[in-house]
Amino acid sequence: MPRKAAESSLADENSAPGGVAAVDRAMSLLAAFHRGDRALTLAVLAERTRLYKSTVLRLLSSLEHARLVVRQESGTYALGPEVARLHAVFTGSFSLEGEVMPVLRQLVEQTQESAAFHVRQADERLCLYRVDSPHLVRDHTKAGDLLPLDRGAGGRVLCAFSGAKGSVYDGIRKQGYAMLDGDRVKDLTGISAPVFGADGQLVGAVTLTMPTSRRRPSFLHAVRKAAARLSEGLGGAPGGNRTHI
Repeated sequence: MPRKAAESSLADENSAPGGVAAVDRAMSLLAAFHRGDRALTLAVLAERTRLYKSTVLRLLSSLEHARLVVRQESGTYALGPEVARLHAVFTGSFSLEGEVMPVLRQLVEQTQESAAFHVRQADERLCLYRVDSPHLVRDHTKAGDLLPLDRGAGGRVLCAFSGAKGSVYDGIRKQGYAMLDGDRVKDLTGISAPVFGADGQLVGAVTLTMPTSRRRPSFLHAVRKAAARLSEGLGGAPGGNRTHI
């Protein structure tokens, strides 16, 4: 009989209801790769996923076949070319880069602070696009990072205009923006406003971040103007359709 694991794997703890256990475990292997990882050993993959090495090897065989991972000459494993292809499809499916990036660049030029465009991804938010402040002291979030949905101005805006309940979100919906000090990181201020598409539905959030000491009253107007410009560029109306919330 197969031996029983002394500790449950990450996949078992976060399994999809009605899903397939093998797929959950394979996805946990892909999620084991962190920013900055070039390649991982079998031992590290087993440690990060809490799966037996024998199980990891079987899963890696399938992932290699799908070109989601590649085995290097050193015996370590790296993400494969299929991941890059899927990322290109994912980014292209939004058709937003041409609209979003000029708005973010202009916002950074005006404020000299970092600007980002966040979208909701399940229970997190994805920094889809980002333009950094020229200042050395700044928030170092990068495009592709996943951030909390329930902390930070961008996350709060995405929650508020997705129908989240509570006085905090009621206030954000009423004023049309979020401006928060230290909500995600101490001494960091975030100012965020929603972006709406042609159907009046929430597309994402434009967010400006800066050390709290550098916040200026004019920044709020700049963020709201950027979000309105982007909404108009996507065929939506500034403020969107709030009647469904």
